[in-house]
Amino acid sequence: MSRPSSHTHFDFAQLTERERYKILIGTVIPRPVALVTTVSMYGVPNAGPFSFFNVLTHDPAIVAIGVENYADMRFKDTARNIRETGEFTVHIVDDALVSQMEICAIKFGPDVDELREAGLDTTPGLMVRSPRILAAPAALECRRHTTLQVGPAREIILGEVLGVYVRSDAVDPSNLHIDQQIMDAIGRMGGHTYTRTRDQFDVKTLTPEEWAARGL
Repeated sequence: MSRPSSHTHFDFAQLTERERYKILIGTVIPRPVALVTTVSMYGVPNAGPFSFFNVLTHDPAIVAIGVENYADMRFKDTARNIRETGEFTVHIVDDALVSQMEICAIKFGPDVDELREAGLDTTPGLMVRSPRILAAPAALECRRHTTLQVGPAREIILGEVLGVYVRSDAVDPSNLHIDQQIMDAIGRMGGHTYTRTRDQFDVKTLTPEEWAARGL
């Protein structure tokens, strides 16, 4: 058995907000990336990527995105649009979408359509009004379930998944198996770094009986 490494402890109460952020994004890795589309109450579409994102439960089907709003407590476009319409669409980002996703991350004003700036083709949503990005390998159409205010300028938005689009060549409808290699999703690391999900391996959790049968 290998000898454990030494570790450095950080007391979050003694760190600044920025220091806590750097520690968290460097340790909680990789994080899936949600490219979220919304529509304002005036019909203006918006798109922005979020790496504080994951699925929390399947029954009901709930995803969560962490949104950092402006320091003066004004809502950014995504948070404001979801509050006004109660709808949003989460797109899984693959390797081919990274450059266009980064354009959507630019802090444009509320009158700018990030989807147009990034050259992303869309189609109207089926169960929500937010547009669906055609190039994304998967899209989860969501209705706002709960918004948790966790700080002066930070909130966690829980969305109930109403329906999902998956690339047809990546899913087998007969058994619902999704080909992870075709999905080619990327993850967010610390700083400006991303990772690909092409290097994969399987681990099957044993039952208690299987463990006992090993005689370990």
